[in-house]
Amino acid sequence: MSPSSLLERSLRSVWHPCTQMKQHETLPLVPIVRGEGPWLVDDSGRRLLDGISSWWVNLFGHCNPRINAALREQLETLEHVMLAGFTHEPVVQLSERLAALTGHRLGHAFYASDGASATEIALKMSAHYWRNAGRPEKSRFVSLAGSYHGETVGALAVTDVAIFRDAYAPLVRAGTTVPTPDARLALPGETAADVARRAAAGLEAHLAQHHAQTAALIVEPLVQGASGMVMYDPEYLRRARELCDRYEVHLVADEIAVGCGRTGTFFACEQAGIWPDFLCLSKGISGGYLPLSLVLSTGAIFTAFYDDSAARGFLHSHSYTGNPLACRAALATLDIFEQDDVLAANRLLARQLGDGIRERFDGHARVRHLRQRGMIIAFDVDTERADFSRRFFAAGLDHGVLLRPIGNTVYFMPPYVIGAEEIRHLVDGAAAALAAALA
Repeated sequence: MSPSSLLERSLRSVWHPCTQMKQHETLPLVPIVRGEGPWLVDDSGRRLLDGISSWWVNLFGHCNPRINAALREQLETLEHVMLAGFTHEPVVQLSERLAALTGHRLGHAFYASDGASATEIALKMSAHYWRNAGRPEKSRFVSLAGSYHGETVGALAVTDVAIFRDAYAPLVRAGTTVPTPDARLALPGETAADVARRAAAGLEAHLAQHHAQTAALIVEPLVQGASGMVMYDPEYLRRARELCDRYEVHLVADEIAVGCGRTGTFFACEQAGIWPDFLCLSKGISGGYLPLSLVLSTGAIFTAFYDDSAARGFLHSHSYTGNPLACRAALATLDIFEQDDVLAANRLLARQLGDGIRERFDGHARVRHLRQRGMIIAFDVDTERADFSRRFFAAGLDHGVLLRPIGNTVYFMPPYVIGAEEIRHLVDGAAAALAAALA
């Protein structure tokens, strides 16, 4: 099949996500035919270093042999069975292992397919909990300014990114936003922890007045992704946990993007020494292989739904809930974490990656706020070009790297299998792309 025919067929038949399709008149689609570790290969044989883990999902490289082997084995035993009234070994094992990773503080797992669905589940579960507890008035939600928690109608209620929110505002029961603890907002003489405490004071003021109607606060721990890799001090999470306890409000940790080791610990919340009432996982939990998401919750939450009445049970499902193949991919992913001591290895890898990027970009005339949290590194570019992101992305492809800025924020979130040579290639490609985008 010729490259042109593949592109033409895709443009005729596939409606691509988060895309103005007309842009592909000038920025062609990239036909990928295979993956090899941190690399993607297109139909002309060009190799692209996947510097963003294919939308933040890939942890251990494309076509990882250990995950492949686990999936082949699972294919020979059970591909799927409904989880209503049935169960199977992969979903039980995965639930047990994730509960153990929380020290059994979050001992119950509810499954879905994607991050937005996990957000929907956590919000519905929180409001339903309060209804079961005889407090149905507690049905409102609070999120941080600039937050992103998905694009389904329920998730948009706690998403504060204008391009996603505004188009569908008439359909959304909007929540309330409170100040972000974005460390870039530090006043002269302030530390990131000071900004966190100042933002927490705004949360406290809101809860003091509205806690009786508030079901939950939802946060992206340590890094707010889609608003431009906003990074903040763990002190905010500590204060948020205290305030949620004081005012009887659930704390939902959206670790869809920041979980599974991205920030340096398996769960980002660990760096604050706190645990939420609900914890959402997706993206990397299956190693980037199959759609899978889940919400971990406490025993107290689970008990509130345990009753003879079906109406008091949690009313949410989809046909592929707890799919055995997806769960088996997740189990293989957790095996790699354990067998390779990935969190320890990533501490060294994060230093190498950070050193390489700082050496090239720290002090650049147009680079602002170079920042890092574990395996996530970002900087802002001082430019008024409305097309900066597209220009940078296209130039990156020309230099063999897949990097996709968010507005004027360039970020790096590569798979954990990247090596020294790949880091040099990534940094060189990013530098060339920046020069081209600003030219």
